[in-house]
Amino acid sequence: MARSLYICYFGLREPLVQTQVLPYLREIVKDGVEMHLLTFEPELNSWTSAEIRQAEQELRTDGITWHRLKYHKHPSVPATLYDITIGFFKIALLARKYPFDIYHSRGHIPGPIAAVAKKILGGQFLFDIRGFMPEEYTDAGVWKDGSLLYRLVKRVEKWLIHSADGYVVLTEKARDILFPGSLKTGRDITNKPIEVIPCCVDFERRTDNANSAALVPKRPFATHIGALGGLYLTEEIAALMAAAREADPEIIALLLTRSKNSGIGDMLRSKGFSEDDFLIKSSKPEEIMQKISNARFGISILAESYSSYARSPTKIPEYLAAGIPVIASPNVGDVDAMLIDNKVGVILDDLSYNSYIRAVGMISDLYKDPGIRNRCRETARRLFSLNTVGGVRYRRIYKRLLGSE
Repeated sequence: MARSLYICYFGLREPLVQTQVLPYLREIVKDGVEMHLLTFEPELNSWTSAEIRQAEQELRTDGITWHRLKYHKHPSVPATLYDITIGFFKIALLARKYPFDIYHSRGHIPGPIAAVAKKILGGQFLFDIRGFMPEEYTDAGVWKDGSLLYRLVKRVEKWLIHSADGYVVLTEKARDILFPGSLKTGRDITNKPIEVIPCCVDFERRTDNANSAALVPKRPFATHIGALGGLYLTEEIAALMAAAREADPEIIALLLTRSKNSGIGDMLRSKGFSEDDFLIKSSKPEEIMQKISNARFGISILAESYSSYARSPTKIPEYLAAGIPVIASPNVGDVDAMLIDNKVGVILDDLSYNSYIRAVGMISDLYKDPGIRNRCRETARRLFSLNTVGGVRYRRIYKRLLGSE
């Protein structure tokens, strides 16, 4: 039986791990792969022994063996280098008991751990490229463009791409940028396998909370789910919500987010929203689709940048799976063509008042189409299903790496 170690620089309880890591691992396990997961826990000291045992047992039931290390945050660069170093020694110890065939790195930071483990311990390195990390940090203003840190990470990125035995990217655009000419073959110029796997939705996911519909507004509403701030432009999201209310004063705003101190409430108030005209709440991942299913439309506005070409916003397939059309900013991954070709959304011309008014008018016409909800759901199933898209493609690249396809 093949054995894989998935290395993730996030904690097990984080929503991203619950929705965009564990579901994929469960899919890979279906082909008989013995799956191990290494996470870096930001609140490891808060876990009780009973909670750890319970999590281990639940994951073991899914065919996943969980290993963990403490995540260190400050000071940023030394802490990350420390975690990478400790991560390799942890894997070296694990490999004595579980010789791994594949080291699967989620993103750039675990990449050096996987690359060194491959070189010293044997096995193969699958580089799951979740985005253009160096550019994301410069676009978000964390690093200066062309800074020493940026240049160093770009060199590391080049080394990781050279060292890897296979690749996963989120978008067709990212594949074309990183591996030009790979569209027809599904492999790079050195014949290494590549898969494009967007952020997918588990259509089997159901809420366990019978009262989860209690938050759903009784009035017509537009919604935004997920992060606010950084590359997600909070002021522009508020402005689009205001344009929607200008077109229809009955519409209110529902924001499901864990972002704290985003200022979105004050922004909406400044644009004429009363306290009864918006709701800002957090939500369990498994409850989101139910809560937004009656929305007029969902919003995804990201700052336009080079790193956006590699992005696959999770919120968009979640909107579509809930049966609602989308208003999105331009030039984000493969979103433009997907929404337009399938007639399930509108792409903003730019981030201006006139563009918002135009988009709201177009989405209102789209919402009146009696077939829109079914078309949104069908598009989500065809392009973003965990079972028929994400799982199939992950199992396929595993087979290629293991020589069984």
